Formats: sequence, structure tokens, C-alpha cells
Amino acid sequence: MAGELVLLDFWPSPFGMRSRIALAEKGIPYEYREEDLRNKSDLLLQMNPVHKKIPVLIHNGKPVCESVIQVQYIDEVWHDKAPLIPSDPYQRAVARFWVDFVDKKIYDLGSKIWKTKGEEQANAKKEFIECLKLLEGELGDKTYFGGESLGYVDVALVPFYTWFYAYEKCGDFSIEAECPKMIAWVKRCMQKESVAKSLPDQEKVYEFVLQLKKLFGIE
Repeated sequence: MAGELVLLDFWPSPFGMRSRIALAEKGIPYEYREEDLRNKSDLLLQMNPVHKKIPVLIHNGKPVCESVIQVQYIDEVWHDKAPLIPSDPYQRAVARFWVDFVDKKIYDLGSKIWKTKGEEQANAKKEFIECLKLLEGELGDKTYFGGESLGYVDVALVPFYTWFYAYEKCGDFSIEAECPKMIAWVKRCMQKESVAKSLPDQEKVYEFVLQLKKLFGIE
């Protein structure tokens, strides 16, 4: 089932990191191709003509777009290795709910923290922390959201950790002080090679955010 596998990605993308982690967790070899989003490749435009966005997973010449769909696809194709999505229908529904929650909240609120100032930024920080606390409640006393092993929600959420430092520096707050259980969970995830090797350095992401702020005229 392996065949030719290519991932079109951009290094600081938390969405691309999801596919990187899923593939690493299952030990699936693939070709990584870095995209220049200011000068998108013909292959990217051909493989994702609708959104023209990364990440795109190309399996035997066929594209799979959108990161959560990619993780599902990877789990279904290589289902015999390190399963990520619960086999129980109810547990699967719960996992999908929280992945949807992460998709609808974390990226947008995090972006507001580094893109805005004053009251708008304060509101974004408040809501961001509230979301993380809700996720802490779902995690409870489990090792991972997936229980004793890395699961769908873990793979969807942990890439955003690489952006936490940038959020903290731009928003002048501490996520660990507010959400210690969340950071403890992150540290457990980072002990896994599949996660640690798939995530870029936080300071490198912060430098990238500073470049974006300059580009967008946000000071």
C-alpha cells in the first residue's frame, strides 16, 4: 500500500506537521517537498486547484488535501501500524468533535494574539486560554487524548505548541502558568520521536512570526 508518497508542505505550518507526525508515528517513508507560498509550484496548483494550499499528500499520483483528512487517510491506509483514530464509534465521534474544536478555535485565536493589540488581543488571549482549559478538561488524567497511546486529537493539537512561544512573546503572557496540564501533556508528546522530529524549533517559528509582522506592517 505504500507506493510513492509525497508531502507538499511549508515548514512552520501546524497543519502540515499533523501529516508529518502521523507518517512518522506509523514509520511510513515519504518525500518531503518544501513549498514557497509566495511562488507556489505547478505541482501544488495542479494537486490542490480548489484551495491552492499546503499541505497536500500525494499517494501514487493522487492528491489528498486538508490535514485532518490526510491524518484519517494515513490511518486508514496503514491501519495495522500505530492506530490513531479509535475503532469504537462513540470514541471516534468524540475524537472528531475535539479535532473540529481545535480547527475552529486554536489557529484563529493564536493568530489574533500576534496580529492584534490592546483590547482585541486581550480578548483573544482570554478566549485562547479558555479553549486550552476546555481541552485540559477533556484530557483529564489520561497520558494522551488517545489514552495510553498517541491519538487523533494529540496529532491534531500538538503542532500548535511550536507556535506557543510566539503567542507568549507577542501577547506577553505564560501559557504554562495558565494551563500547566496542557504543557505537561506537550512534554509527554515531545518524548516521542515521531513528534519531536516533526516539529520545528519554537524560536525559529517566533522569528518567522516577526518576519510576518514586518511584512504585514504590524508593530
